[in-house]
Amino acid sequence: MTSLCASPVPFHRRILSLLLTALLLGTCAAAGANPRGLVAGDPPYLERDDVREFIRTLAREDGFDARELERLFAEARPQQRILDLISTPAEARPWKDYRPIFLTEQRIRAGERFWQEHEATILRAQETFQVNAEIIVAIIGVETFYGRHQGTFPVLDALVTLGFDYPPRANFFRSELRHYLHLAREEGLDLRGTLGSYAGAMGRGQFISSSYREYAVDFSGDGRRDLLNSWPDAIGSVANYFRRHHWTMGAPVVVRARVEGDAYKSLVGGGYQARYGLDELARHGIVPEGRVAPDARFSVIELQAEEGTQVWLGYENFYVITRYNRSPLYAMAVYELAREIRKAREQALAEGGAR
Repeated sequence: MTSLCASPVPFHRRILSLLLTALLLGTCAAAGANPRGLVAGDPPYLERDDVREFIRTLAREDGFDARELERLFAEARPQQRILDLISTPAEARPWKDYRPIFLTEQRIRAGERFWQEHEATILRAQETFQVNAEIIVAIIGVETFYGRHQGTFPVLDALVTLGFDYPPRANFFRSELRHYLHLAREEGLDLRGTLGSYAGAMGRGQFISSSYREYAVDFSGDGRRDLLNSWPDAIGSVANYFRRHHWTMGAPVVVRARVEGDAYKSLVGGGYQARYGLDELARHGIVPEGRVAPDARFSVIELQAEEGTQVWLGYENFYVITRYNRSPLYAMAVYELAREIRKAREQALAEGGAR
């Protein structure tokens, strides 16, 4: 062992060493005192005027017990990890980086196995709600990898954090928090223990609270709408969501396009409703690569792929997928995964028949 005093150290270097040591100790102490990633320096929620007004509103308008809500908020703290994640969503990546997350052989094979395992329920949902089976399967595959990843954040913590410490969408998440409190009461959810995504989505299809209340169905027939544990309810609810947003079964989703010049860029985005006819597209240098109906209408989608910019034209069904998640990257991932899963399913059936 070497003594710390074995060799003399110049005074300025000793001072620097002490400062660095103090800084490291302070960092370690801070990390130890903040193991849950809480936002430092904010007053407890129950001491905030906006929270207390929220509680009064819920008690006055929705019949909640104010004291119970006060106890709930007294334990709540803002979670920095949630704020970090919502500020850097996967959908902010270019398509060339986003696509490989979901279009993998493992996820395609898992989708085919899921379809096989739940075929009767999936086909019943397809028939009942008139939504393509592969779309139902792909949504669940993208959202939770067939139930493997349903989220690790307490839904209550996520909604309180985003509702009161994320100004860009505070009103939306306060509304979702209000829906969640109602949902817990209506469906018997564990208010504190239910886990979900950093944005408060939950269950095997990742429904936010308002969507759970509006679109979830009891597809198992047991008298409950259980999206956390029931595959029939999850499958039926995803299909019902698409039906309610006007999915057209068997209709196309997208078609690739060629473009000349940059005029097409003025048509990109804007909600992805199918509103541009062929004449309007032509005036902006856009020509569909496949055959389309003369009266068809489209949105214009721009993707940054490995080989460069791609332009696609979205039908109304593409817009319906974006109602589940507003990102065009998400909608394209669902479309492509659905297509690959259907191919895998048809191949498996053909091989089974051949044997």
